[in-house]
Amino acid sequence: MADALKDMFNKKFYERLAVAFNEADRNFHPDKFIKQVTKNLDSFSLNQRLRNTSVVLKDHLPQDYKKALHIIYEVAPQFKSHYTALLFPDFVGQFGHNDIERSLDALKLLTQYGSSEFAIREFLIRDFDKTLKVMNDWAEDKNYHVRRLASEGSRARLPWSFNLDQVMKNPKLTRSILEKLKADDELYVKKSVANHLNDFSNKNTQYLLDLMNSWDKTNPHTAWIIKHASRTLIKKGHPGSLAIFDFEKKVQLKLTNFKIKSPQLKLGDSLLFSFDLTSEKSKSQKLVVDYAIYYQKKSGELVPKVFKLKELNFKANEVITISKSHRFQDFTTRKHYAGRHAVEIVINGKSHFKKYFTLILP
Repeated sequence: MADALKDMFNKKFYERLAVAFNEADRNFHPDKFIKQVTKNLDSFSLNQRLRNTSVVLKDHLPQDYKKALHIIYEVAPQFKSHYTALLFPDFVGQFGHNDIERSLDALKLLTQYGSSEFAIREFLIRDFDKTLKVMNDWAEDKNYHVRRLASEGSRARLPWSFNLDQVMKNPKLTRSILEKLKADDELYVKKSVANHLNDFSNKNTQYLLDLMNSWDKTNPHTAWIIKHASRTLIKKGHPGSLAIFDFEKKVQLKLTNFKIKSPQLKLGDSLLFSFDLTSEKSKSQKLVVDYAIYYQKKSGELVPKVFKLKELNFKANEVITISKSHRFQDFTTRKHYAGRHAVEIVINGKSHFKKYFTLILP
């Protein structure tokens, strides 16, 4: 993922960016900017390219922060919706610390073109209370990008950013934001709220459960958030999370005929497996059936990753057959290694059966 994204910061992009800044500010020198910003570009990682762009822009924009922002406001709408758009909030996050009110207004505007979720954290670590107060207001904004920023930017554990330890230690700090967003009808916002909550799964489990239990699950948007926020706990079979959705705590069933079509696979092949479930209970059981693939890592260790399979109301004495096809292919986020792997069936968070197979690479 990072490798693919960093390639967006290429010479063609910088040439286009330089033209846009020159049109907004005739004192901006495109050739000098391109030469400086592309120096040693190939050796930079994704985040290094992003930060380097902000730093070089600082050298080529007016030193007056207010004037620099107005130029950025003209340019940013031309680069919306791509990862490269994060450079504008990043500029604010790096160089706007001495003008916090103006900078927060800038992040509110710029997040509508490219998320300010990383940049806002630069202000949270410098003036947490003041920044969080503004973010509480953002949670009621008419623009869903701004509402999403209120949740995403204040997460305890935001991927690709530093942790907010004070939120992890005291999750109630962001509760007012989440309360305002708990029934948001925008999927982009709902996902953020659910991920914000899921961050509390390990160290603030009881807080998470109490909060979700206090919300109205009859609202479909709230119910979606609670379900998605519970995914880590449900996969672990945590009784409290299972109870929220009435999943069976004491599963009574028999798993038989667990079959893998081929014990050997090549990269690009699909793992085909099936199994039978037989109810051993006199009443229905609400089940969440998952499967875990134990991937062989470079070290030889087998590390599981859980995937959703299905949810069902398993009737008394019912017998069903479940099958699944899982394709093995490399992604930017996952590289496969040859050797022994395993597939495991997980029902309401409990392991029921595991079978091994071998992945062969060219």
